Amino acid sequence: MSTTPRQPLAGIRVIELGQLLAGPFTGTLLGYFGAEVIKVEPPGGDPVRGWRQLDDSGTSWWWRSLGRNKKCVTLDLKQPQGVALARQLMESADVVIENFRPGTLESWGLGPEDFSETAPQLIYARISGYGQTGPWAHKPGYASVCEGVGGFRYVNGFPGERPVRPNLSMGDTVAGLHAALGIMLALFERERGGRGQVVDVALFESVFNLLEAVIPEFDATGLVRGPSGSTVTGIVPTNTYLCSDGRYVIIGGNGDSIFKRLMQAAGRPDMAEDPRLASNAGRVVHEAEIDAALTDWCAGLPSEQVLSMMEDARVPAGPIYSAADMMADPHFQARGLFEQVEINGKPLKIPAILPRLTGTPGRTQWPGPEVGAHNEEILKQGLGLSDEAFAALQQQGVLG
Repeated sequence: MSTTPRQPLAGIRVIELGQLLAGPFTGTLLGYFGAEVIKVEPPGGDPVRGWRQLDDSGTSWWWRSLGRNKKCVTLDLKQPQGVALARQLMESADVVIENFRPGTLESWGLGPEDFSETAPQLIYARISGYGQTGPWAHKPGYASVCEGVGGFRYVNGFPGERPVRPNLSMGDTVAGLHAALGIMLALFERERGGRGQVVDVALFESVFNLLEAVIPEFDATGLVRGPSGSTVTGIVPTNTYLCSDGRYVIIGGNGDSIFKRLMQAAGRPDMAEDPRLASNAGRVVHEAEIDAALTDWCAGLPSEQVLSMMEDARVPAGPIYSAADMMADPHFQARGLFEQVEINGKPLKIPAILPRLTGTPGRTQWPGPEVGAHNEEILKQGLGLSDEAFAALQQQGVLG
């Protein structure tokens, strides 16, 4: 009897047609929790295999994480034989993920309507820059651009300066999270007797979904929230402070009782008891005064001492971690946030994927494989291609 916990998506087959990040990240999430994810790549593979830092084989370490648990096949979808094989795979699936420009799959005869009769159970997740409808649907949309259109870049950075981005493709990742959520909702509905359906995810809408009160505040008052540097508009104090050892700490002391404990610990009992600062509304008015006091206090102490004093005072505070800091921290280790895989006999740490499920946890079964690693398993054993037909498709370049 197996002691390995059953995974929640075991038995769900996913065909991943997307490239780069948003679609593939969706597939990674589903595969981590047990779905069989078959990634269809063009001959030569997903471009992300060659992005950023590369191992000795010329493959990115990023791919080893993003491609985990996936069965990789190569098909040239610009050739009829490749389209025919993709159709067979899609008709056998529960879920299709694609992030081509709207209309591309339809031009190959692989759009959702093309499966309405042959695979009515199919859940078809479509990820694009601007969605499948509307006047901008046809536009190419990378995360960098869609983060701007969706409002995220407008509130990010310092007032009067060029809007900035985090050094991550956040729009793609957030879109992938939305797509995975939409797929789960569609699967749940199908389990209750429904049919398959389309999950339409736009990158710009995914970051738009993060904007909290920005829209209702504007509609009600005309206020356009702009960038606020390392603070958050209307919540005081919450900021980043430089300590004497050259390291920054983040202090969030915006609860009324927390603020009192913070200022007592910072040697400012006068501010702790100041009636002007007793509520958040008053602290917003006097934000510059509060931040100046905390800036001066942190500048005179090393970061470890500041954080120790904050912990003693029960004030939320923490360091700003790099990858090196994370991997050295015992809490990260205790929470199991790093999983080790082997690449050509060498160990590699990749991040665990959240959320954490106590009864049916996700796991990494293998790292991102080589291009076409599962061609024979999926196409010969799965679709029944003969050795001769398989060899012919290789010769024709359909399989790369």
